[in-house]
Amino acid sequence: MDAADVVASVLVLGIIVVSLLSNVVVLICFLYNPEIRKQVPGLFILNLTFCNLLLSVSNMPLTLVGLITTGHPGGSGFCQIVGFLDTFLTTNSMLSMAALSIDRWVAVVFPLSYHSRIRHRDAVIALGYTWIHSLCFSTVATCRSWVGYHHLYASCTLCNVRAKGAGTQFIIFTVALHSLTFLLTLIVLCVTYLKVLKVARFHCKRIDVITMQTLVLLVDIHPSVRQKCLDEQKRRRLRATKKISTFIGTFVVCFTPYVITRIVELFAPGPISPHWGVLSKCLAYSKAASDPFVYSLLRHQYRKTCSLLANKVLKRSPLNSSSLRMENNAGRSNANSNTTNNIQPPANKPIGQ
Repeated sequence: MDAADVVASVLVLGIIVVSLLSNVVVLICFLYNPEIRKQVPGLFILNLTFCNLLLSVSNMPLTLVGLITTGHPGGSGFCQIVGFLDTFLTTNSMLSMAALSIDRWVAVVFPLSYHSRIRHRDAVIALGYTWIHSLCFSTVATCRSWVGYHHLYASCTLCNVRAKGAGTQFIIFTVALHSLTFLLTLIVLCVTYLKVLKVARFHCKRIDVITMQTLVLLVDIHPSVRQKCLDEQKRRRLRATKKISTFIGTFVVCFTPYVITRIVELFAPGPISPHWGVLSKCLAYSKAASDPFVYSLLRHQYRKTCSLLANKVLKRSPLNSSSLRMENNAGRSNANSNTTNNIQPPANKPIGQ
């Protein structure tokens, strides 16, 4: 192993650890919180978490073994199964991200009719399509024996070396696969999230107008309060932009190098550097580690659930429950004191009556 392989091995190991821990936390939150389970996006997040977990325990460890041993990990049949999972899980996770973006677009653009437009039945149909879409491509590749150990990526995946006899067919298959998964998902993400950003900026402008009108009317307002309002305006404008940039940016950064390398590999006259191939594969793997934070763990509902679970594990009462309990005890004490004060002693009867 050279220095580049050592760095790549450490990188893959770190991705495996982060991906396993973060996706398991998302799964626990989903099982623990009934409110998350009731929401339609929870089904898409559950499917995405399932794909990321399975990818973390099947494909990533074999890539790590391939980097360490610089050879073929496992037998040919086993590698074909892992290659099938690689195509299936990667395709399924991309389409799940597209489904999540469509759900957010409907929720923001049509907030009043969201629950009638997006129901659990519609989510199940969308997930059924993602599974059928993914199964079709992965099954065709496996049945044609186009999956195996690829030294360029040090992993069991689509392998052009095994498809030498069907060069044109393999090229058409690879281009169709990435066009109907990566490119399709990228277009859906850009269209839906940019529309969401447009609506968010429109609402921000309305709020800014109301805020400025209020500041004009409040002549005696303190300058520090006025400055805080203006700073909040800037943060409000940037918040939506940062979220949309995160959704689209992580997808592009993680998957684009791998997909471009796959396409260039089909037409390149010479060999591609194996270090670049492994790096592009690591970037694709890193999406499984970043998805829990991008789509789940940074949201208020998941953070609150994680806090409740941590308090439960550490056998601590949450802050809100403690304050609520103190308020209830104070209320009872006040009620008891009021009752005691209201009780008057009976008047003494006059003598002779």
